[in-house]
Amino acid sequence: MEARKLAIEGALELTPKVFPDSRGVFVSPFQEPAFSEVVGVSFELRRTIHSLSRKDVVRGIHFTTIPPGCAKHVYCSRGRALDFVVDTRLGSPTFGQWDSVEMDDVSFRSMFLAPGLGHAFVALEDKTVMSYLCSASYVPEQELSVNALDPEIGLPIPAGIDPVMSERDTVAPKLSEAAALGMLPDYDYCQRHFRLP
Repeated sequence: MEARKLAIEGALELTPKVFPDSRGVFVSPFQEPAFSEVVGVSFELRRTIHSLSRKDVVRGIHFTTIPPGCAKHVYCSRGRALDFVVDTRLGSPTFGQWDSVEMDDVSFRSMFLAPGLGHAFVALEDKTVMSYLCSASYVPEQELSVNALDPEIGLPIPAGIDPVMSERDTVAPKLSEAAALGMLPDYDYCQRHFRLP
């Protein structure tokens, strides 16, 4: 597995070895010892998520309350997606900034997001499947979101995409509104309590 630091502290692009042959492909996007070695933190798996989306679906920007926080390891197991990390941590030097990784079922590139970071993606093909490994269990009141179409963040939704969003994501506040409401994680808290790659 190879790792590349993204522009947001606490986010990494990970590329596993892929073994194609005449039968198809074999790949292991997550192996804990190798993951811990390249990321620098161990990953305690508490939950997995599988989402199926048609082309044009935009999901996010999702994050969890701090505390407790939730780290995520996300990859595309079918189709193609543009995956985003957004720095939602108040006080961070890169607050409100983003980086992206194009994911597909050929390279199986993935993204690791430390607790406190926001996550979103755009499905670029029908039947795109995103797979998540999460370090925290699902608690509805701890799951928060910021609007992915917030012009202050400026996520580059690809040309030709007509965003399809859930009601929850459509009515989610802008980043500045979420800050005013006290919804956002604190950067200093994240620095003190989570080892960041």
